[in-house]
Amino acid sequence: MSEPLLELRNVTFCYGLDRPVLRGCNLRIAGGDRLALAGANGSGKTTLLHLTVGLLRPASGEIVAFGRPRRREADFHEVRRRAGLLFQDTDDQLFCATVAEDVAFGPLNLGKPRAEARRIVAETLGCVGLPGFERRITYHLSGGERRLVALASVLAMQPDALLLDEPTAGLDEASTARLTEVLRGLPQAMLVVSHDRKFREAVTVQTLLLCEGRIDAGPS
Repeated sequence: MSEPLLELRNVTFCYGLDRPVLRGCNLRIAGGDRLALAGANGSGKTTLLHLTVGLLRPASGEIVAFGRPRRREADFHEVRRRAGLLFQDTDDQLFCATVAEDVAFGPLNLGKPRAEARRIVAETLGCVGLPGFERRITYHLSGGERRLVALASVLAMQPDALLLDEPTAGLDEASTARLTEVLRGLPQAMLVVSHDRKFREAVTVQTLLLCEGRIDAGPS
């Protein structure tokens, strides 16, 4: 069995004393994994993703990422680069005027020269089926195109794993099919939170179920 890229070990989390969400939750994501996470609304799926990249901190338990326990804010800087989180709401991810600026934001923050950042932008937009979109105004795009630009902004960081939070939310059938095709062609390990069973079955090979704060093997 390969070493995990990301691991939650007996993690608990509460929103206040009266709102326990995760209760001794365990999760392991290894290279090549294509996992889906299902569960009722409010069961903690988004919370789990945010814990994994350090946007939230567990009350107890341990987050281990890329071979190291992660506890402090500084520990998660590498994690957020290597585990790309796609937010459910694209407005949380896209904040620049043009597509090129949004996709280049991460590489430039990593210190990439502008010429290299432009190359990464062009390659990544091609990867998600949006070649030539560099100068397009982000908020003028369709919902499906904005979702692909958000994904491109994550892929531009060249992550080892992808954490996708309801990536088809608000998309029509054609946009969902387009996103499905892109995701099926990517090499990264994935954890996909989705209520859409047909989509889960198209892009992942195993579905896990988050129920009462713990993860169990769900339907395949």
